[in-house]
Formats: sequence, C-alpha cells, structure tokens
Amino acid sequence: MDMDAQIERRAAEGHPESQLMLGQSLEAQGRYGDARNWLAKAAQSGNAEALTALGINLLVRPPLSHFEGVKAIIAAANGGDAQAIHIAGAMAAMGAGLPQNWPMAFDCLHQSAERGLVPAQDELRLLANAQSGAWKSLRDSIDIDALLKPAPMRVAHEHPRVSVAERFLSPQLCDWLVERAKPKIGRARVFDATEGSGKIDRTRNNSATDFNIAETDLVLALIRARIATVTGLAPQGMEHSQVLHYSVGQQFAPHFDFLDPATPAYAQNIASAGQRVATFLIYLNDDFDAAETSFLALDWRYRGGKGDAILFWNVDEQGAPDRQTLHAGLAPTRGEKWLFSQWIRAPRS
Repeated sequence: MDMDAQIERRAAEGHPESQLMLGQSLEAQGRYGDARNWLAKAAQSGNAEALTALGINLLVRPPLSHFEGVKAIIAAANGGDAQAIHIAGAMAAMGAGLPQNWPMAFDCLHQSAERGLVPAQDELRLLANAQSGAWKSLRDSIDIDALLKPAPMRVAHEHPRVSVAERFLSPQLCDWLVERAKPKIGRARVFDATEGSGKIDRTRNNSATDFNIAETDLVLALIRARIATVTGLAPQGMEHSQVLHYSVGQQFAPHFDFLDPATPAYAQNIASAGQRVATFLIYLNDDFDAAETSFLALDWRYRGGKGDAILFWNVDEQGAPDRQTLHAGLAPTRGEKWLFSQWIRAPRS
C-alpha cells in the first residue's frame, strides 16, 4: 500500500493527524470542498494546526464562511499556533472579525515571533526599525501612532479630484511589499461582474497579485489604515490590496475604475458591495523609465518616486461615475515597475 493510500485509510479510521495531512493534500490540489471536510474532522480533536488550516479554508475558499473561519482561527490562536496568532493580529489591526485593536495586533505579532514564525519575526524587525533584539523589546519599541500617521496629500487637480503625496511609504515598507508579492505574482485580470471575479483581458497584459485576509499582515493593515485616514473612507470598504508589476512593454490600456451602473451586472454588484469610489496607488520603486499613470481627459501624467502615492476619485461629488477619470497604466521603456493598488468601495446611499 502506497503512502497516500495509507493516509486515506488512517484518515477514514479517524486518526486526526492523517485527516490533517489528507486535508492539506487536497487543499494543495485545489479540491477545497473535500479539503474542508477532512480539515473539519481533524479540527474536532482540538489540534491547533488543523484549526488554522480549517480557518483559512473557511475564510478564503468558496463558499466562504466568515464567522466559522474567524472562530477556528481564534481557537487555533488560543491553542498556541503561531500562524493563527499572526492572522488574528492582522484581523485585530483591520477590525475584520475582531474589534480593531492595534496594541493587541502588535502583541499578537510579538507572540507569533516568539513561537518561531519567521515571517512574523521579519515583520517585527521591520516595524521596529531594528535588525536585532529580543522580540518583547522590539514590540515595546514600536511607535504605533507614528506608523499610522500618513504623509499629507496635496491637491493636483480639482476636476476630476486627484491628490498626491510624497513619501507616503518608507523605502523599507515598499521593499517589503515587493518581496511579499514576488512569489505569487501572476497575469493581471479585470473585474467581471457577471462572474463576480477577475478575468484575463487583452486590455491588460501586466502582472498582479492580491492578498486575502489570511495573507494580510500588519504592514498591509497599517497601509490600509493610512489610506483610510487620508480618504475618510472606512477600511471595511477596501477590496483586497494588490501589488502590480509591469515589465517593459506591459500596460493597462485606458479604462475606468468605477463600475458602470448602466450595465445590469455591475448595477447588481454595486447594490450588494457598493460603488468603487476611489483608487489609491503607491509607487514601490523608481528604477525604471516612463510607465506613468496617464489621465487622458486631463492630458496629464503622474510619475511617482519610490513611496509616493496618488489618490483619485472615480466618482464626482454627487457620487456619479466621473468619466474624466479615464486613465491608463503606461508601459516601462526600461526596467520594471512595482505598484501598490487599493480600490475602495462605498455603500450605496
């Protein structure tokens, strides 16, 4: 009997460790529903690793079950699982599934680092701006208020509404985002309201990746908090944060970021999730040529330096789609461009 067959047999006999292994194997194969069933069986034993795997499945794999996913993550965190503690910290930072509590978020990061989770250790060093030190001393040295304070925005255009900020992110935070994105980057997609997901389209040939709730860390959470401060829009209206990549010749053809309510599928999506009212972009590097964000109606192009940001509102003051926001992501002529992108929705009034 081969190893896989042995694992399946032992899982069927009720062995939690084999159930966990089988669930993880099915998850890796993309058989998320089958994986969920075996992970749920394994989690019944109280195994913290199984609870974490189950929680992630419930939070990010359809059909989503947010309440049960958060419940499983909290149980796993209470059981001492370092990954679950890290995820719980991100949820506390964003107020997603847990009340927003930044001190708790950083305490979770500290505890996750103490338990040996390497990404949490690297993140703690980054946010403490220190290369070494005891995890507790690094956590205590973090100035939460300073991390959450955004750079001021200045108005670049009033119609449509466009603002820019210099050094919205530090170079270190920019580098962190690029390194986090590289392993999971893939062909960029455009939003398909009919399917409620993304699809590959000839208008866009660059690459992108987004970060779901289980992949979000405190760096992403604090960036989203800074964006919420300068826009006045709630973090709960933010779509998954994305990192975009453009190689020489890659572009995003002229397009709008708002959803056109004249299209029935988009109107239905707006009714359920709100209009995409604003777009926030941050340049994560500057060692490339060209590759500006071009606003065609304004005959104006923006080329930020590393850490610089641009905010533009996709709707006018009355909330109607603003067609003067037609824009394009131009191609680099040398080097490669990395960009952070945040679309923000607002509830329908």
